[in-house]
Amino acid sequence: MYRRLMEHLTTAVLLLDGELRLRWMNPAAEALLAISLSRLQGQPLPALVEGEEDVGSLLAKARDEFHPFTQREARLTLVTGEVLTVDYTVSPLSADELLLEVEPRDRLLRISREEALQTRQETIKVLARGLAHEVKNPLGGIRGAAQLLERDLADPGLKEFTRIIIEEVDRLRDLVDSMLGPNRMIRHEPLNIHKVLERVRSLLIVEHPAVWIERDYDPSLPELSGDESQMIQALLNVARNAVEAMTEAGTASPRLTLRTRARRQFTLGAERHRLVCEVAIIDNGPGIPESLRETLFYPMVSGRAEGSGLGLSIAQSILHQHQGLIECDSSPGHTQFRLLIPLEKHHD
Repeated sequence: MYRRLMEHLTTAVLLLDGELRLRWMNPAAEALLAISLSRLQGQPLPALVEGEEDVGSLLAKARDEFHPFTQREARLTLVTGEVLTVDYTVSPLSADELLLEVEPRDRLLRISREEALQTRQETIKVLARGLAHEVKNPLGGIRGAAQLLERDLADPGLKEFTRIIIEEVDRLRDLVDSMLGPNRMIRHEPLNIHKVLERVRSLLIVEHPAVWIERDYDPSLPELSGDESQMIQALLNVARNAVEAMTEAGTASPRLTLRTRARRQFTLGAERHRLVCEVAIIDNGPGIPESLRETLFYPMVSGRAEGSGLGLSIAQSILHQHQGLIECDSSPGHTQFRLLIPLEKHHD
């Protein structure tokens, strides 16, 4: 019964023997370390995890003095090379047993950041809808008046001016519609993410033959539930934005990487998912200016001279409709957008 309770905890729990070898860990610990118990069992933990302080010495001290201790915001490097910020507590159970509880801080910070991002996106959506309503009403009146005026004009030269009015009104209406993103409900159908990425890749190769596009796919990924055409649009918006940023900056040897991975026991917003598809779009371009990073997904915000500022906003809106989101990390020479989509089946 106690093991069953431990297996359902979201806190990573590891049991070590007197030689600091791993005896057992729960599924949360497997997800945190990104490796299974069967592969790690019997191995010394200090050889698997490195810290800014000597983890082995700290564990041995707790064992020898038979005194528990807690380390706050420790940075640990896993065998995979991933660096985590965690709080961990070591509790000696006996001379031959140590209980280690690990709580990742990165996840809590990321959850807080995602919730703030989703709140901002919802606020922007409400504002954009209100703005669209206020703008489209007078635009309709202007268009109608221009059409009536055109009928009463005998001079073809004057009619040219009314046609300009009508065309510009239509252009503004289309721009407002673009700010709102897709105007239809998504269809939830079985979707192969690699098929979507291959379509995006083929379009980019035609548009930008000078950019080298690499593929790094995880073939074991299952199908997700989503709308193929909208997912193509979201991925194409992000990838095209990256490619055009490299082109405008004159990046030498521009390179784009399309990568897929599975993330287990992953939290998106307030909901924890058993399995999440991560699509990473990575470029070696100039990076995103610090001043734009907080407003990157806002409508009409762009770091490019020719950018409309709508592509990333629309992509984020599509991901939200799939219960997912987009994250971004950027530095000069390395910008990575991560599109995170739950792999659970959608139930209407």
